[in-house]
Amino acid sequence: MANDTLQGSRHRGIPRQGATPHSLIHAIQGTLADFLAAQTAALDSIDPELGGFARTARDLVLAGGKRLRPVFAYWGWRGAVGEDEPIEPVLPAFAALELMHTFALVHDDVMDESDTRRGRPTAHRIFGRRNGERFGSSAAILVGDLCLVWADQLLARAQAPQGVRSVYDRMRVEAIAGQYLDVLGEAEPDSWSIERALLVARHKTASYTIQRPLQFGLALSGLAHPEIDLAYGQYGLAVGEAFQLRDDLLGVYGDPSVTGKPAGDDLRSGKPTALLMLARRLASPTQREVLDSAGAVNPADGSGGPTPASVSQRAQVIAETGAPARLEAMIQERVADGVAALAGAPLHEDARAALIELAVRATHRPA
Repeated sequence: MANDTLQGSRHRGIPRQGATPHSLIHAIQGTLADFLAAQTAALDSIDPELGGFARTARDLVLAGGKRLRPVFAYWGWRGAVGEDEPIEPVLPAFAALELMHTFALVHDDVMDESDTRRGRPTAHRIFGRRNGERFGSSAAILVGDLCLVWADQLLARAQAPQGVRSVYDRMRVEAIAGQYLDVLGEAEPDSWSIERALLVARHKTASYTIQRPLQFGLALSGLAHPEIDLAYGQYGLAVGEAFQLRDDLLGVYGDPSVTGKPAGDDLRSGKPTALLMLARRLASPTQREVLDSAGAVNPADGSGGPTPASVSQRAQVIAETGAPARLEAMIQERVADGVAALAGAPLHEDARAALIELAVRATHRPA
């Protein structure tokens, strides 16, 4: 997908007959920029400190990203309504999903103690520079909360039929449930398994990245299409899991200049991803000993976490077990299952073609 950061753009350029990835993201970005400008000005009028707080939140929202959730929601809607339906009445609903996503990212970064996101400092690091770590974490949590409130406000501006809110609420509950399981896995790694790691992937990632946005888009159409809803559910679950499995690989072997996050973050934090769980299952006793080792205290930062050499050693052992290749095969299987789920659904053909292309793009991101 395009990675636009056109803060001054507007949605007037979207044609009624569908959208290119660039024009759709351009429209979403413009909708967000307009909305956030007004919200920031309102807080700034209360106190300049609140204006600065709001501008930090705004900048995090507009900092880029693939805008996958609004894009999937758009094609979920377009698959039901066809080419000729104007987008303007529902565009705020698509943009609202990006505010919800920022809420999730900011809170996730606090929990993972991440330093960067999209190649920039995370919210808690930005605020921490001013008044220390505790203030930084507290302020970042409030930024996430603000983005969630903003998402509700922007959604309320859309012409949303009855039923949209229930899909939206389900998406939020499932994302939080998945995040809790993710945190629990880090706290109790010995009780984890690949099956449970995939359960986390379904709720933390597949649900709110692909499956529910598609069904959210369908709900925005106001049309009853049980066959489309079923196809979106199957496609979203399969492709969403594949998306998370790709993230697992990028979290260990990704290029930070491409991913925007340091390589090896998952190994440093001890996150029991599907990749690590699969590697443990395939490992020899000697290899498992390395994988289960927390590593020596890092003398460079005193964090108590593994040294860079220990992280590198664990990444090498994971590769030697064959787990990355097995995960690649799992990704391919899920993408194929997702595409197959669309085959018999009564979708408009432009949406079907776009979703097939998205299944590949979303799960074959460069390392």
